[in-house]
Amino acid sequence: MRIPRNTYRLQITASFDLAAAEGVLDYLTELGADWLYLSPLLAAEEGSDHGYDVVDHSRIDPVRGGAEALTRLAAAATDAGRGILVDIVPNHMGVATPHRNQWWWNLLRNGLASRYAEAFDVDWAANADRLLLPVLGDDADGRSELDRLEVVGDELRYYDNRFPLAPGTADDGADARVVHARQHYELVNWRRADAQLNYRRFFSVNTLAGLRVEVPWVFDESHREILRWVQDGLVQGLRVDHPDGLADPGGYLDRLREATDGAYVLVEKILEGDEALPTSWATAGTTGYDALADFDRLLVDPAGQGALDALEARLQAEAAAPTGDALPASWPDLVHARKRVIADNTLQTEVVRLARLVPGTDASPDAPIVDALAELLACFPVYRSYLPVGIDELRHAAAEAARHRPDLVGAIDGLLPLLGDPAHPLAVRFQQTSGMVMAKGVEDTAYYRYSRLTSLNEVGADPGEFAVDAAEFHRRQQRRQATFPAAMTALSTHDTKRSEDVRARISVIAEIPAEWESTLRILRAAAPLGDAPFENLLWQAIVGSWPATPDRLIAYAEKAAREAGTSTTWTDRNEEFETAMRGLVTACFDDPAVTQTLAAFVDRVRGAGWSNALSNKLVQLTAPGVPDVYQGSELWDTSLVDPDNRRPVDYDLRRGYLARVRDGWLPPVDETGAAKLLVTTRALRLRRDQPERFFRHSPVAAFGAAADHVIAFDRGGAVTIATRLPLGLAAAGGWGDTTVVLADRPVIDLLTNELHPGGTLSVAALLRRYPVALLVPADSADSADTADTADTADTTRTTDPEGSDHAR
Repeated sequence: MRIPRNTYRLQITASFDLAAAEGVLDYLTELGADWLYLSPLLAAEEGSDHGYDVVDHSRIDPVRGGAEALTRLAAAATDAGRGILVDIVPNHMGVATPHRNQWWWNLLRNGLASRYAEAFDVDWAANADRLLLPVLGDDADGRSELDRLEVVGDELRYYDNRFPLAPGTADDGADARVVHARQHYELVNWRRADAQLNYRRFFSVNTLAGLRVEVPWVFDESHREILRWVQDGLVQGLRVDHPDGLADPGGYLDRLREATDGAYVLVEKILEGDEALPTSWATAGTTGYDALADFDRLLVDPAGQGALDALEARLQAEAAAPTGDALPASWPDLVHARKRVIADNTLQTEVVRLARLVPGTDASPDAPIVDALAELLACFPVYRSYLPVGIDELRHAAAEAARHRPDLVGAIDGLLPLLGDPAHPLAVRFQQTSGMVMAKGVEDTAYYRYSRLTSLNEVGADPGEFAVDAAEFHRRQQRRQATFPAAMTALSTHDTKRSEDVRARISVIAEIPAEWESTLRILRAAAPLGDAPFENLLWQAIVGSWPATPDRLIAYAEKAAREAGTSTTWTDRNEEFETAMRGLVTACFDDPAVTQTLAAFVDRVRGAGWSNALSNKLVQLTAPGVPDVYQGSELWDTSLVDPDNRRPVDYDLRRGYLARVRDGWLPPVDETGAAKLLVTTRALRLRRDQPERFFRHSPVAAFGAAADHVIAFDRGGAVTIATRLPLGLAAAGGWGDTTVVLADRPVIDLLTNELHPGGTLSVAALLRRYPVALLVPADSADSADTADTADTADTTRTTDPEGSDHAR
């Protein structure tokens, strides 16, 4: 297996296709990237910027460049010594436009007689052997929308929607209603999906239909083109999207390993708490959400938890007062409550389908067995089990479900033998369903309702964990190095709800919670919404991403508010609230009372946020694992949730900064973000060109008054020094007598090219210019090459233990 030393993620779209990726290959090589990490390439729905809605597995999307463009990119990458990792989507296909997906089209045309009836995960018996399609709009009587159907040739049309006709069903000239009744599908109102849908979706997305890749021919035909890329040497690795949706993730990975001859494979897997990835899986590890959570929490001040907990409780009480609703007592209680709502509503169709797999029971929506299954799903502590691995999580869920609902103990006890049997259909589907409930209940709802410190509300993270100290951080990195050293690490992804630098600034709030509370009070009074927790969440996003444009902030606010579902929703929008919310954003730009308060707080946290961002970047790029840089994040990245985080990247700007850095520029820490590019390129080049310096994770001891503000570790020849809690450090008077102890030999800081004597070193001297340092032995023959050149004004510098410096 060839393993990347680092990766750089590129979103391949119609506006940034494979040819454009080839066009930035020289820049990425110069930056220090080892492999290119590409978003899905197969033909997707028209206009898709993400590519996770594949409609044709047999070809690369022409709008993304097509097969020839991948061949050219692969050849250029090989010539440059680079590899390519590609995101693949085995769990589902896009079915929004049936005529673009020939598998789905054939299924609709021929029903159970279709070859593809085995490919899609459909419960035919649940709707009299007809596939229920929730595409009709609202009407007065629930039936009149069918009058808008038209028969056009061999198709049934509904506005711009096209559906195939079963052979012979329109030959007698019958009207469209009658012809529709003869089809293998039934068009129904879109609101019926959550309770009555009879095909498995990706979470609650009706236009993404689940595939059964556990069927051998389905795997073969959906992977033939992907495997060609690997077999022909075009691609060296694969990233598997959402393996938790598969019937047998472990079996799938075994099949993929055999088909790729053991290529590098990562899985998009979210781990909860101390949950471990199954060691039996044929994978190098996860895509790094778990690592992201650790990096963020290292930079959060634990002393701020009490004050922010109290603020959150007051805001939640204020929100609940008008309705008299009971408050969730804690984050776990909120999670349970929201998961139960999802199981009872958005994913009710999946829960009822589970109940139909229990022999001899009533599977109506209000039946006790459905209630018991929903409670078990709400209590499940991780995304899913992989039986027999994870049987303890099932038992934990059963105990918790019995505690919440003693009246369901009998039903729960009766379900456990079936749910614990890896071969039973109920157990298989329950494992596929539990992750859906977790994702919708937590990531897509609770994360938008819990406003304590929103930098912690990130994919793969547990907002209930507030901070980790240096000792715990080192323990987790040592475990990563010992278990999955080739797993990916990340700070920003296409799925993150707030980019790395937004979170780095928001985390500063934990250092000054009283100042934040007083600022929030002023902002809420100036632009009230009447939804206290959501206002806290929204103002944190504005502070974290400032300066941002009104359209970006409005788009984020609308999505966040509808996901939270407290004052408006996707399906029942509160226009009065949303108008006020848009007014809040506008006030940031034209209301002096708001603009002055906002500017003052942003000024208070900006520098500390930059310090956090540089520390976070260097720690991630040098810690155990394979670090990924999300496109454009080598400069400040203030993106919010998608599609904001998929905006075009200005590579010309980055080329210019990189050229200056290569010529010796040591940029200041300022609005340009060039200092972050300096940190990124030096760390990436070291990881790529001197991998022998990265084989362990050993904490480096710090001593002195500010020792708690140091995070330092030795990877086996490369030493990282970074700053924690910068406002607290400044309030205490700076580094003072704080030191770190290294081997007694000279070292060079690759960021500044400054020479240090080794041994006991002053942190003030090491971090004189930047809040981070990257040290290697000065006697290394090629350290100077890795560091490029130093500041042209003083090309080689040495620093004494007291922090004064002089040219040598």
